[in-house]
Amino acid sequence: MEAFKKIKIVGKTSIYLILIFSIFFSSCSKKLTSIQDLSTDQQTAAYKALKDVSYGSDAEQVMDIYLSQKAKSFGKSNYTVVFLHGGGYYFSDKTQEERYIEPYLRKGLNVVNLNYRLKRGVPMATSDLTNALNFLKSNNADYGFNLENVIVTGFSAGAHIATNVGLAQNNPEYSNKLDGGILIVGIINFSGPVDGLDVVERIFTEHQNEQYQAVGKALFSPEEYESKENLAVFEPITYFAANDPPVFLWHGGQDDQIPPVTFERFVPMMRKAKDIRVFIPDGKHSPNTDEFENAYSEIFKFLDEL
Repeated sequence: MEAFKKIKIVGKTSIYLILIFSIFFSSCSKKLTSIQDLSTDQQTAAYKALKDVSYGSDAEQVMDIYLSQKAKSFGKSNYTVVFLHGGGYYFSDKTQEERYIEPYLRKGLNVVNLNYRLKRGVPMATSDLTNALNFLKSNNADYGFNLENVIVTGFSAGAHIATNVGLAQNNPEYSNKLDGGILIVGIINFSGPVDGLDVVERIFTEHQNEQYQAVGKALFSPEEYESKENLAVFEPITYFAANDPPVFLWHGGQDDQIPPVTFERFVPMMRKAKDIRVFIPDGKHSPNTDEFENAYSEIFKFLDEL
């Protein structure tokens, strides 16, 4: 306020400048942890929901878009949150894990809930996050997203995609390029593979359950599994570098699908000043209610520090 007291008001121009500075500083100081959650009625009033928006020619390339009237007032916290569901690249869709987007909707953030192509392998599914973001950029006149402030997040397979694309965006050797004007600034991973895809494949293909076996066999083609280099393209650890966006990682010590051994090389690489790891020794593949609530309490602190 002292800065404003020293400004001599001379006509309308000075008044406009003060208003601009006031809006700028108030918006930059807004923290998600300090924003009160919206009620159900408030959410209904704040959002325009666009369901099953196509971002490609395939029937599975669709997304739900939640446009918030409040997001632009959040300043640097005006994130565009893109969530991808789990299901082993084989099952599920965006309607099955909506609990993961609800905390963002209660804050009033812009959210995209993404479907991707299933039963056709990790490479094709992973490319769909890039396809969707590029579609949003090309059509952003319709949405008004801040696409230089993107948070990619997901559960299990979806978290794997989000982490791989988020860490690979700065790597010139990664083939699925994001268009200019798109910047992923944070990654939130719930139980998604970061290393050891060969381990994950064996867990599924050697499982007694036939559906699990089908998941394992569909992750990659036999030819792709023959080469560790081919797998490495889709292991986030391959791209992890100092200039990559901050990572929030949640995983459980009793996860029977993505076991702790697949995190052993990745975790020591995490940067103390940027990354957050929430490890639950007794945690399973999916967080229970208390673990989920505690995780999101930490996630909004994480976002406030970006």
